[in-house]
Amino acid sequence: MIKFFLIIAIIVLMYYIVLAIYYNSESFFRIKNSIEEYTANSNELNQHIEELKSLELDIRQVNYGLGEFNDNSNYNFKRTERDNERNNKYTINCSSTVCRNAKNQPFKYLCKYFNIKPNEKTLRKAEELFNIFSSVEEGKELLKAEHERIIKSIRSSFMIDILASIDRKRLEKNLGFDTIDYSDLYVPVYSFQYISAGGNSSYSCDIALNKENLELFIGYLSDLIEFKNSVKGQRALMTAKLREEIKERDDYTCQKCGLSIYDEKNLLLEIDHIIPLSKGGVTSHDNLQTLCWKCNRKKGTKIL
Repeated sequence: MIKFFLIIAIIVLMYYIVLAIYYNSESFFRIKNSIEEYTANSNELNQHIEELKSLELDIRQVNYGLGEFNDNSNYNFKRTERDNERNNKYTINCSSTVCRNAKNQPFKYLCKYFNIKPNEKTLRKAEELFNIFSSVEEGKELLKAEHERIIKSIRSSFMIDILASIDRKRLEKNLGFDTIDYSDLYVPVYSFQYISAGGNSSYSCDIALNKENLELFIGYLSDLIEFKNSVKGQRALMTAKLREEIKERDDYTCQKCGLSIYDEKNLLLEIDHIIPLSKGGVTSHDNLQTLCWKCNRKKGTKIL
């Protein structure tokens, strides 16, 4: 048995020695240099996607002041659920009734308890968030496809082909690719949390404002408010369908630089407000255009 494990250890050691030799070889550096431009573009897009994830709704909970809680009871209860209590801007500690009602009417209670005003400003923010999250989701898929395309283009090398099958992440790292975060941790999750007085039971209602839920939230807000900055019937709402309509109208082509998906298959196209929402613009067909992610990134909140 000891001999068996020793043989395994030697094989593993030999494998890592071979890897170290190959990743420092002239032939590998030639391959790495040949795709350097594609790697840089991929990493720049990855950085852009990470920057997009930082936007969130303007949440201001009501400040009720500070207090110190002391449990001086003599009962020998473990109160295990007290250890799971969360205290942050995304969590409301509430009664069991509020928690149950939040499950049945999530958007109503989200607005009420997280002090979100159902007005034009909030609608603009929700639309902006939906537009950005949609770009993030599309960008992650396009990045994945682009990595696959680049790796496929160099798999004619025997060693690259083997390493792409055995340890893809290590290969991509040594080729110079930044790690892509495929998680959805950037999605804000607002929670209603109930913990019993004894601390022995609890439940919660979590409202994740992901792309799908944001689209529903935009519809909910639009039913509650009047569009003060647009003529009735002329304003659209930012939805997945509208995003696709604008791209199709613009023939999947950047309206600034002219680059299209016909030129670059894995091109990330984003929907831009010509007059930004932050400067009074609205989501309407004539105020929307298709830009590639690089042109949109350069434009920012400027009016061109």
